[in-house]
This record gives sequence, structure tokens and C-alpha cells, in this order.
Amino acid sequence: MTGFLYVLTAAFMWGLIGVFTKFVLSQGVGALEIAFWRAMFGWVFFFTHALLAGQARAHRSDLPALFGFGFICVTLFYGAYQVAIRDVGMALAAVLLYTAPAWVALLSRLVLKERMTMVKALCVGMTILGVACISLGPKLMSGTAIELNAVGLGAGLLSGFTYALYYIFGKKFLYRYPTPTIFVYALPFGALLLLPFIDFTPKSAETWLMLAGMALVTSYGAFSFYYAGLKRMDATFASIVATFEPVVAAVTAFLLFGEKFSMLGYAGSTLIIGAVLMVVMVRPGAEKAVESEA
Repeated sequence: MTGFLYVLTAAFMWGLIGVFTKFVLSQGVGALEIAFWRAMFGWVFFFTHALLAGQARAHRSDLPALFGFGFICVTLFYGAYQVAIRDVGMALAAVLLYTAPAWVALLSRLVLKERMTMVKALCVGMTILGVACISLGPKLMSGTAIELNAVGLGAGLLSGFTYALYYIFGKKFLYRYPTPTIFVYALPFGALLLLPFIDFTPKSAETWLMLAGMALVTSYGAFSFYYAGLKRMDATFASIVATFEPVVAAVTAFLLFGEKFSMLGYAGSTLIIGAVLMVVMVRPGAEKAVESEA
């Protein structure tokens, strides 16, 4: 239960990304520049934590893997997601991003040797369908055409795949390093690779404060809670709990900006919450019993 609460807290924090982004974008700051500063300010927080806790050192032999994590999960993930938003729109990009639980389930079977059970498969299906209802519901209800673009679709699937690697890498390396150590090396390397694609703009003190706050909450805070939870639970189930993020984003959008759900949005939220409750209720022994009964 402790692991579940940690991952759920991380999902709540990630759900606030849109609140910070909406303000910073309104100040004329580009999406990739936001990603860059989110990574760099996040690095400052992780580096300070690592120094104070004596956790800043990594084995030289592990540096290629840590830098590779930065390239895949910062450079490629942020870049691919922005391309997907540009080419197929925010709604479909979000659905493609949250194919991550399916990727996690597959990679967990291949890399971590975790069992693919009936309950896991059902939860993955429920979360992907739920996110699709939340993201695409307004367009489907209004009869608006959904834009399809081969590059955008490919980029969206790549964003989901690279997002899934957060879970796999975490399981492979968490037993060797504390969370701050991993991000001390991964974040600056991934951010620096974004530099050639960024046009920096002048920013007010308030914008700098929002960028720093975004990094504190959605990078340092969210990843600290998430990886603490991942140490205590199955990678596939952790990825399912984390899909509570779009529900949080939708609720905050309603409370702060007056954006409302469609009926499909409410149905999708119910599916995601149902999948999360299944993760909480089904223990390993209970899961085997369900399979035997089936």
C-alpha cells in the first residue's frame, strides 16, 4: 500500500504539469524551452539533495547507462511528445503517450521477467481506453475530425515507448543507486541535447518562478515519490497507477480554467479509477486465485 500511495502522489504532481505549462506558454516561452528549464531546474534540486545526502557519485562503468537514460527519457521523450502534439494535436498525442502501460507490460515481461497476468492485461486495457475517452471525448462528441499524420503517430508512439522506459530503467537501476544519483547525471545530459532546437526568449521574474516551481513539483517531487513507489511495487501496476495523471489534469483544468468533461470523459475517468482500484485490491495471491478460477 505504501508503494501505491507514493506512485499516486507522483501522478497528482505530474497532473499539475498543464497548469504550469499553460501559464509559461502564455508568456511566450516555447514548449522545448520549457522542457529544457524543467530538466535543468530539476537537476539543481536533485544535485543539492545528492550533495547533502552524500549521493552524488556513480560508478564510472555506469555512466554510459545513466547518460543513455538522459538521452532516451529526456531528449527523445520530450522531443517526440512535442512533435506528436504539433502533428496530431494534444488529444491524440495524450492517448499515444499513455500507451505506456502496454509498453511497460511488454518490456517487463521481456526485460524484468515479470509475469503477464490476466489482471495486468485487463488493467492495461482499461487505462488506455480510459485515457482515450478523456482525451478524444470532446472531439468524438462534437463530430470533429481527428487529424492523422504518419510522423505524428510515430512520434506519439515513440513518446509512449520512451516514457515506459522510465519504469524499466528504474527497476534495473534503483537497487544500485538512490533516485537523486540517477537524475544528477541523466537530467543535464538530456537537457543539453535539446539545446540546438531551442530559441530562448526573455522572461519575467514571475515566469522564472513558475519554471522553478514546475521543476520542483513535477520533476524533483514527482520522480522522488514515483521511484520510491517503484521500489515497492510491480512496474506494470506502477505504470497503471500513474495514469491517474490525466484525471488529475482534467479536474484541475475544470477547477482553475472552467474546462469541462464530456460524457466520454467521465466514462474514461471511471475506467482509470477502476483500474487503479484493481491494482490496490488485487494482491499476488488473489491474482493467482482469479486466474485459477478463470
